[in-house]
Amino acid sequence: MERVPQEAGAAGAQGAVAGKARWRWAAGAGALVVVAVLAYWLGGGGGRGQAAAPRPSPTPTPSATLTVPDVFRRVGPSVVVIRAGDALGTGVIAADDGTILTAHHVVKDSAKDIDLTFADGTKAKAVVASANPKRDVATLRPAKLPEVVVPATIGGALDVGASVVAIGNPLGLTYSVSTGVVSGLNRTTGRTTGRTTGRTAEGDDLDGLIQFDASVNPGSSGGPLLDARGLLVGIVVSIADPGGDEAFAGIAFAVPIGAALGGGGGDDGPGGGGLPI
Repeated sequence: MERVPQEAGAAGAQGAVAGKARWRWAAGAGALVVVAVLAYWLGGGGGRGQAAAPRPSPTPTPSATLTVPDVFRRVGPSVVVIRAGDALGTGVIAADDGTILTAHHVVKDSAKDIDLTFADGTKAKAVVASANPKRDVATLRPAKLPEVVVPATIGGALDVGASVVAIGNPLGLTYSVSTGVVSGLNRTTGRTTGRTTGRTAEGDDLDGLIQFDASVNPGSSGGPLLDARGLLVGIVVSIADPGGDEAFAGIAFAVPIGAALGGGGGDDGPGGGGLPI
């Protein structure tokens, strides 16, 4: 039997051990590289079938401005047809208990004979709960309410040029909608035409009014003037009537809602000519 020298065998064994160690080191390093690359790849959302992490983005701001049909759908159920003797007018539900705001001159001659028709067709009698002839506004208390009471939402101040919507019953055409803009603020009726119309029961001019150009006519009086968000900003009370024929001349007036609810009015401004409608 051939014998291998002890020194040669030991050297060969040492070489084999060193070779295995290098291989294991190389394999381990390679595995770490693969793990690092995989972690980077997955962490970056690059793996197939895995949704990318959501990223912050601006939240869309809902527009507060409504379309005119949206305004009508929102406020139409709050509008009421008023008949007081021979007078035809409009009212708007302004409180949860069904209290109705309207123009005083619509009901002043027939305060005990007021008939209401709500938007759902409900008919009821009403009495005058309060009146402010100097502002030409009154509140009505219905004897009966519709199954669902939808009060209008009270708005605030307006700027000249702001869009407005009027809803009313001009010439008996119920729930008519017209649009326009605020033409002026703090207007006073009766100054330019010399007519006595457009005044209060005491003969005083109405002041602190919103002037607007949305079309309104006899029967619109007491109806709501709304801003572009459908908020109640005024009660329609008069139109300019330079020809004396009660034809709409593009100038109408409303009592600001704050004044209509008892909050007072603004300062006098340039005047207009007003006819109660």
